[in-house]
Amino acid sequence: MPIDPPQQPRIAILDYGMGNLRSVHRAFLAVGAEACLVEHPVDAEKADALVFPGQGAITDTMHLLKARGWDGFIRDWIKADRSFFGICLGLQALFEYSEEGQSECLGIFPGVVRRFRFPLGSGFKIPHMGWNSVRFADVNEPLLKGIDAQQDQFYFVHSYYVDPAVNSFSWAATLYGDLEFCSGIKRGNLVATQFHPEKSQKKGLRLYRNFLDRLKIDPSCS
Repeated sequence: MPIDPPQQPRIAILDYGMGNLRSVHRAFLAVGAEACLVEHPVDAEKADALVFPGQGAITDTMHLLKARGWDGFIRDWIKADRSFFGICLGLQALFEYSEEGQSECLGIFPGVVRRFRFPLGSGFKIPHMGWNSVRFADVNEPLLKGIDAQQDQFYFVHSYYVDPAVNSFSWAATLYGDLEFCSGIKRGNLVATQFHPEKSQKKGLRLYRNFLDRLKIDPSCS
């Protein structure tokens, strides 16, 4: 009896009307996922993982999430510990409040999204843009296979950073100026990064591939 080929992980990339959707989509296709853009929550129900890419203003993002019913869907998805990857604004939106536009966010994790503030003449520009090192908390984490957990660099573009109220789910840290900020969180099957893996060349693609490798696909459920 012939053996069916292994099923590719099904990735739903949240399309709420803004964000770096195409580059994220291409990156997941490149690492072997069956990835598609989804505009409505009902289209993501059967996915193996939900990806929340983000780029732009949090006020507009929250408005669009609520208008399409994504806010409650994301909360329920994460509460059920289903696989989730948040990117940049897709990390920031998970917290309670953002200084950008004095906005309430999804409130899934306790903490505030703060704006970078550096003295005039410090030489550190806002936004924080370009390559920077990321220090991950757990060097033995399977998500970091093929990645140097202490010094590999990833690509950032942001003016705000997350300040978690508790550190138990902080997973990565990055130094900019004299500030070491949280650049990634992890809890259960959720991971979210301030940096953009899809813009981070080989190391970023490796992180996406490692994320896919964690997904357990049961062909009998398809």
